[in-house]
Amino acid sequence: MFTKNIIKSLDFFKTLNAQEIDLLTSISTVLTYSKDYVLHYEKQKSNTLLFLANGLAKAYKIDKHDNEIFLYYIYKDSLLSEISDIHSDSLNSFSNIELIEESQVLSIDYPAFKKHFLNKYILCHEFVNEIITRSLQLQSLVNREFIFDSVSKVAMMIYSDLEMFNKLKRHDIALILHIQPATLSRVLNRLKRNQIIDIIHGNVTILNPIELEAIYKDGEDD
Repeated sequence: MFTKNIIKSLDFFKTLNAQEIDLLTSISTVLTYSKDYVLHYEKQKSNTLLFLANGLAKAYKIDKHDNEIFLYYIYKDSLLSEISDIHSDSLNSFSNIELIEESQVLSIDYPAFKKHFLNKYILCHEFVNEIITRSLQLQSLVNREFIFDSVSKVAMMIYSDLEMFNKLKRHDIALILHIQPATLSRVLNRLKRNQIIDIIHGNVTILNPIELEAIYKDGEDD
């Protein structure tokens, strides 16, 4: 009953009828993992489809110097697995997925999921939407790493993920954005001076979301 309730709580499965939910429950389990647990490593193969029911995770890669390259956060009610080939019965990991806090993960037998759902054109629309969402995340990553200047990087993170921005230490934000902590401070002061944001007791609030978005959107258009 617990697994069924978790499935019902996820938006991905909201179009399923009672019989389909029962079938999905029979090929699924819910597991609880502790903070810092690595669900899978890049280039690792898996036969399970994973959804984050509760908690928080991050995707990252390791470069040739063993430095961590942050990719993006994954929030609850999201697909954790990375889909690169819908014809295969196994899943290949593009990145490492690590849990940032204690989390509940829905684990589904992927070959059975394909047989009973995807191959019968059930949940295909939802599956494609998840793939598109992940693609957009990677597009944002490319912009962040290769196109944006420091001001655009900071503006995008504040606009798209203010809660996480305020949750993290400034040093950690600078590492994620690949800028110096002093640069981050200068950018925040500039945005505050221009009355685009305000900073109260260390927490950022957005005063002018239109101008904030325009800072990095103009960079994308260029």
